[in-house]
Amino acid sequence: MNKLGNYITGNWITGDGGGQALYNAVTGDVIGAASTKGLDFKSITEYARTVGNPALRKMTFHARGNMLKALALHLRNHLDKFYAISYQSGATKADSWVDIEGGIGNLFANASLRRKFPDEVFCIDGESHNLSENKTFMGTHILSPKEGVAIHINAFNFPVWGMLEKIAVNLLAGMPCIVKPATVTSYLTEAVVKEIIASKILPEGALQLVCGSAGDLLDHVTSQDVVTFTGSASTGLMLKSNQHILRESVPFTMEADSLNCIVLGEDVQPGMPEWDIFIKEIRKEMTLKAGQRCTGIRRIFVQENKLEDVWKAIGSSLSQTVIGNPLNSTVRMGSLAGQKQRNEVKEQVQKLLASSQIVYGSLDSVEVVDADANKGAFMSPVLLMNENPFTATEAHEVEAFGPVSTIMPYKNLEEAIVLSKLGKGSLCSTIVTADYKQARQYVVGAATHHGRILVLNNECAKESTGHGSPLPLLVHGGPGRAGGGEEMGGIRGVKHYLQRTALQGSPTTITAITNVYQPNAVGKEPGKHPFKKYFEELVIGDQIVTEKRVITADDIDKFADLSGDHFYAHIKTTDFTGTMFEQQVAHGYFIMSLAAGLFVDSYEKNPVLLNYGIDELRFTKPVYPGAEVYIRFTCKEKLPNDKRVVENPENFKRGDDIEKGIVKWLVEFFDETDEVTGVATILTMVAKKTQSE
Repeated sequence: MNKLGNYITGNWITGDGGGQALYNAVTGDVIGAASTKGLDFKSITEYARTVGNPALRKMTFHARGNMLKALALHLRNHLDKFYAISYQSGATKADSWVDIEGGIGNLFANASLRRKFPDEVFCIDGESHNLSENKTFMGTHILSPKEGVAIHINAFNFPVWGMLEKIAVNLLAGMPCIVKPATVTSYLTEAVVKEIIASKILPEGALQLVCGSAGDLLDHVTSQDVVTFTGSASTGLMLKSNQHILRESVPFTMEADSLNCIVLGEDVQPGMPEWDIFIKEIRKEMTLKAGQRCTGIRRIFVQENKLEDVWKAIGSSLSQTVIGNPLNSTVRMGSLAGQKQRNEVKEQVQKLLASSQIVYGSLDSVEVVDADANKGAFMSPVLLMNENPFTATEAHEVEAFGPVSTIMPYKNLEEAIVLSKLGKGSLCSTIVTADYKQARQYVVGAATHHGRILVLNNECAKESTGHGSPLPLLVHGGPGRAGGGEEMGGIRGVKHYLQRTALQGSPTTITAITNVYQPNAVGKEPGKHPFKKYFEELVIGDQIVTEKRVITADDIDKFADLSGDHFYAHIKTTDFTGTMFEQQVAHGYFIMSLAAGLFVDSYEKNPVLLNYGIDELRFTKPVYPGAEVYIRFTCKEKLPNDKRVVENPENFKRGDDIEKGIVKWLVEFFDETDEVTGVATILTMVAKKTQSE
C-alpha cells in the first residue's frame, strides 16, 4: 500500500505502522495510507523555529512577496497533475478549480500585497505621534515577524486552497509553518507540497507537512507560535482548550463550520431577476463540492407567503443537477469526500428531521452517472422545510456538512434578521434584494453576527463571486459559533503573524531604526539636488530647503482664472465678515503647485521619470497675499517597483524595460513666520543607476 510522506526536518519520511487507509471517494477503492506514528513533533517545531524562521525573517516583505509569486507561477505548471488527483476526492472540474486554482490565486493576491509594505524585514504600523512640546520625543508602532512557527490544522473539503490561503499569509509575514491537512484528502495536499519542495523556491524549514494524526504537536507550542484551525466547532473548542495554548497565550485563529444563511428580500417576486438569482445561488451552494463547504448555505429564509413557490423552484432547479463520476463531462455534482462523511451527514439530517420535513431529495437513494452509488460516497441533495423556526430550533443548532439546507418562513425583514442571528455566529450571510433600504436594514441589523454579508442583486450578480467564496483581500471568519477568528483579509491577515511593538525615541533615532523619515528628524545634506540622484543613491533623510516666494493677489487671481476655481475665499472683493478668513486667501492647490516649482529641478533630464501621485495632502494655515512661502523637501521612503514581465510583445509599453523604484518625499510648506501651512507626501518614479540587459 502506498504510504503518504511527511515532509519534516528537511526530509520526506513515512510514519510507522499501517496508518489510516485512504479511499477513492468515487469508486471506494483504497488509494493509500497516512501515518505520523513515530514522528518527533518537538523536533519538527524546533526545526521550524531554528531553521525556517531565521531564513524568512532575514527576507524583506518584498522578497517574500516575490517568493510567493514565483511559487504560484511554478504550481500553475502542474495543474493537470493536481486535477487528476483531485477527482479521487469526488470533486468535479468546477470543484477542483475553486480548490486548486483558487488556492494558487491566493498566492498571487498575497504576493501583490508586498507593495503595501516597505522593502524591510519589519514595518511601521499606523501613524506616528509627537509626544513632546519641542518635538524631540515621539512614538510609533512597528510590526515584526514572530520568532515561532504557524501551525495550520485544516479541514478535508479544500485540501489545496485550505493550505495555500493560510501559508501565503504567514510566509509573507515572515513566519514558517507546519501544515496538518485532514487525513481523508491529505493525498492531494501531499502532491502539491511535493511540487513546492521540489521547486526549492521556499527556504528550508519554511514549510513542513504532516499527513495523519496531529499527535502531541500542540503540546510543543510556545508564546511565539500561532495556531490556526478550520473544521468543526467541537473539535476547534477541544484544540483551543489545550493547556499549552492557554498557558503560553498562543494566538489561536479558528474558522468553524457555521449555519450560514440566505434571505430573500420582501421586495423580490417571481419574474424579477433577483428571484432567479436567489434560486440559482442556492442550487450552486448546495451542489458545489457536494455541499461540503464551511461557507455553504444551511438556512434559507423566505417571506411566508412565498415559501411554497420558493421550495418548489429550488427543487426543480436541483432536479436538473447531474450527479456521478466527476470524470464524466455531464456531471455537475460529485461525491462526498468519503463514506464516513456521508454517514455523518445522514446522521445530522436525522436530527434535523425532528422538526423538519424533506421537500426535495432522499436519504436512501440517489441516481448517479458512470459510478456505483453504493461504492462511492454519493448523496442526493436534500432540501428540508421547517415551518416553525422560532420554536423548532434544530436548524439553528445542527449542521449537516453536505448538500443539505433548510428553508424557513419569516413575516417581515426584522424577523429575518432575528432568525439569522439564531445561528449564533456565522461565516457569511447573503440577502437577495433590489431594494436598497431593505439591504441597509439587513446589513445594519445582521452584521454583528456575520463575518461577511453579500448583498446580491441584478447589478452585481454576473460578476459576483457568490455567497460561499471568501476572497484573499477580505477577512474570512466570523463571530461566535464560526470561531471568532479571521483568516486572510489582506494586510489584516498578515498582522496575525506579526508582533506589534510601541517604539519611542527622538525623531532622528526612529528614522534611523525604521528607515522611514519621521517629521522633525534632522535632515541630511544631499550633496546635490535629490532629483539628480538615482534610486540607489538616494538616502532616507536627504533634504533641501528652498528659496522663498512672495505670494501676491495677482498670483491668486491668475490661478483662479487658469483653474476656473473662483471660490469666494479666493476673490479679493469678497466681504469676509463671518467667514473663516481675514482677506483673500491663496488656493491650497496653488501653494502645492508653487511648491513643485520651488523644489523641482527640471532644467535637464534626470533620474526622476514621473510624478506618481500625492498622498496625505493637508492645508493647515491660510496663506494671504504678502506671505513668503518656502518648502522643506525630504526623502521619506524608498520602495521597489518590480520590472514588469511582458509575456506578449504586443503588450509592451514604453518604460516597461526601465529598472526603477518609487520614492516618497515629505513636502512641508512654511510661511515667513516659519509656521507650517501645509504638508503632503508626493511619490516619484525614479530610475535605477544600473539597468539590466
